[in-house]
Amino acid sequence: MKVSIVGIGLLASGLVGWDAGREVLAGIRPYRPGAVPDPEAELLPPNERRRSSDCVRWAMQVAQEAIGRSGLDPRETPTVFASSGGEMGVFDKLCRALCEPDRMISPTLFHQSVHNTAAGYWGIATAGQQSSTALSCYDDSFAAGLLEAATVVCVEQRPVLLVAYDLVVPAPLSQARPITEGFAVALVLAPPSDGSPAVMRVSFDEARADESAVLEDSALDLVRQGNPAARSLLLLSAAAAGGGRTVRFDMSDSRQLVVDLEPCRI
Repeated sequence: MKVSIVGIGLLASGLVGWDAGREVLAGIRPYRPGAVPDPEAELLPPNERRRSSDCVRWAMQVAQEAIGRSGLDPRETPTVFASSGGEMGVFDKLCRALCEPDRMISPTLFHQSVHNTAAGYWGIATAGQQSSTALSCYDDSFAAGLLEAATVVCVEQRPVLLVAYDLVVPAPLSQARPITEGFAVALVLAPPSDGSPAVMRVSFDEARADESAVLEDSALDLVRQGNPAARSLLLLSAAAAGGGRTVRFDMSDSRQLVVDLEPCRI
């Protein structure tokens, strides 16, 4: 499959926005982790913004950035949302409430507890009526989302917005799923054209060890290893460096998703 990247959104510690993130990933300036500003989620109506969860706001922030860079109409763009755990913070609050004597559950929290909450809020914010998929594939969630989005682009010959995100898992759930830093990324994929800023070929191959599947900056590579959505850093780093690279993502014990990124300018 051959698709183009026409927009990127990024939000993580030390990587706030694609412009800043690209400079770090390209080695123009050093990676310095820091506090992440609370995402504004400007597209959300005020009432929805007040009720929204952290996951929703992070996903909205990168989706807004990517779709804005693409110049596409969000109402006409199908979406794929990928997250390993989804609303883990909400899940923690619900579990704590059920441990209380009265076991009273907030209707708002219950409403937010499903895995496709972010996808639903995006649809509300944009008034979009196009197809939307929300999926999870544990540590391989970004790769699964990329495969799904690329497939839709190739089959339907139309752009697709891919959003991948995972936030910090609170204790004691973190003992089973230790995600200690939030990360969110969005890619707008489209059929390639002569003016495409970045083009990649997506295929499958047998799983094999890949010594290049690490980032040169050890601190950044720890981020990549510690958050399923941050597995995207290998592809983002390749794009920031101008492409001409091959990136491999695990998809199972025996298969890998292979992305050949052509020389690019995104």
